[in-house]
Amino acid sequence: MPSVPDDRFPVPEEATSESVWADRTGHRTLVGRNRRGVEIPIGKGEGEISPGELLKLALIGCAGMTSDINLARRLGEDFDMRLWAHATSDEDNRYPEITEQVQLPLEGLTEAEIASVVKVFGRAVAAGCTVERTVVPGTEVTHQILGAEETSAAREQTEQTGQAEQPGEPGQESR
Repeated sequence: MPSVPDDRFPVPEEATSESVWADRTGHRTLVGRNRRGVEIPIGKGEGEISPGELLKLALIGCAGMTSDINLARRLGEDFDMRLWAHATSDEDNRYPEITEQVQLPLEGLTEAEIASVVKVFGRAVAAGCTVERTVVPGTEVTHQILGAEETSAAREQTEQTGQAEQPGEPGQESR
């Protein structure tokens, strides 16, 4: 795997260690590369990833990396995490919204601890995710910590009614 572009074209003066490049490999297919030797086949065929999928992966990859240190403080150094990004392009060939979902090991955490995880994740991504900070002015990106909705819904109802739900009522999570 090349860590620098071959000599078919000169390297632009603006190229840095963070620059990436893509070489055409066939009809509507490319190979994206970085200086660390990573190659990503880009296209719509078997074994290739589309540019839209790369955008979604960039968003969730950035969110995961940005939130990692803070989440590790709350969930333990070796916590599991899976991030999803969902979007469908519209008739204008745009993603009007990209929904991110995060799966974390929330079992055994209190409502307050879950609320802290949700808050920490959102703050970390909002402050430090370069990809989202670049994309968001044009596309709405939403985040959802899967499994945290139940406690949020119960808390919202408590705030609205001034009283907690009784166990066994709809929306109440039993422990």
